[in-house]
Amino acid sequence: MIRKTRLFTPGPTPLLPAAQFAMAAADIHHRTPEFRALYTRVLAQLKEFVGTVNDVIILSSGGTGAMEASVSNLTSPGDRVLVLTAGKFGERWTSLTKAFGCQADVVEKPYGQTFTLDEVKAALKPETRAVFVQATESSTGVRHDIKGIAELLKAEKSEALLIVDAITGLGTTHLDMDGWGVDVFIGGSQKAVMIPPGLSYLAISARAWDRMESTHNPRYYFDLRKERKNAAKGESAYTPSVALIAALGASLDYIAGQGGGNLVEGRKKLVDNAETCAAMTRSAATAMGLKLFAPVGYEAAAATAILPPDGTDSGVIVKGLKSQFAAIVTDGQGEMKGHLFRIAHIGFFDYMDTIAIIGALEQVAIAAKLPLPGFAFGNGLIAAQKTFAELTATK
Repeated sequence: MIRKTRLFTPGPTPLLPAAQFAMAAADIHHRTPEFRALYTRVLAQLKEFVGTVNDVIILSSGGTGAMEASVSNLTSPGDRVLVLTAGKFGERWTSLTKAFGCQADVVEKPYGQTFTLDEVKAALKPETRAVFVQATESSTGVRHDIKGIAELLKAEKSEALLIVDAITGLGTTHLDMDGWGVDVFIGGSQKAVMIPPGLSYLAISARAWDRMESTHNPRYYFDLRKERKNAAKGESAYTPSVALIAALGASLDYIAGQGGGNLVEGRKKLVDNAETCAAMTRSAATAMGLKLFAPVGYEAAAATAILPPDGTDSGVIVKGLKSQFAAIVTDGQGEMKGHLFRIAHIGFFDYMDTIAIIGALEQVAIAAKLPLPGFAFGNGLIAAQKTFAELTATK
């Protein structure tokens, strides 16, 4: 059989064809009226995609660049901050805050878990200037309670800014930046907006903009105030990735099209799609006799983390899917390498893709002779079909 490479990874994700065409046609200079019109439109669309009235800034960088920018712009050396971590990307917050001289209090939970609001409250101090956390931890497939954390900060009358890495959360989770009172949401181009890596973006509250006037960590390329000033004129402070911005515009148009021309409705449909594909995958894995890594009720829709059978290295499944079907899934990260595999649902995935990866997983289970008592062809597919039917019955 021929093999068609398919990405089932939480980033980069499969590319939207319309975005690829837009990139190929993006032969414009960034200091022209044509680009200014495109850039202004994309910035306005990003506000709708995030779901905020706050200014959104685009950076020519990976998501880590936006994470760094949020630390460098919103803290000063010696500031006390709170980092909430339960995975590889939470650990990145710890490293970044320490790199910029912050005194980091860390609430650290084992991979595959999340922190309770009581634990967050106990670690919060009157002098805490910022709280850093993921919306979803893509290394473990766990969703964190951002709404609860925001409500806690309000109840405690904390002056701490809430800064959320929503790089895999946006487009897979129903988030409400303005309603909850989140100060920064960070996104990335290689996730739900279905274009290549290379852009990151930050939605920033008025309170966070005010904080920047009193902080003094070093910043130059990632000076968000400079970007905001230039964005008001339809430009970026430095040379932007013109092709990726054109692709982003095409992707946001596509998402709006899924909502009948309404980008807010399109975003909701994108999230519902991820939730449905994730639920199908969880049902299938359980029916096959596999165990899920995330705790019940905190499973992320960006990616499903699945444990291999006892005594089996997850690399056997990852390699089997690639060698038999050219299906690319991801192994565990950090300390979980070899102990779990992750199937993504973020961005340009649908029902057909989900059925395909579940069928391929069943084939790999048989070929690799995975120790799954009672497993037979169809167990996972039947469970996924039933879940899809239940979730879409009234839609």
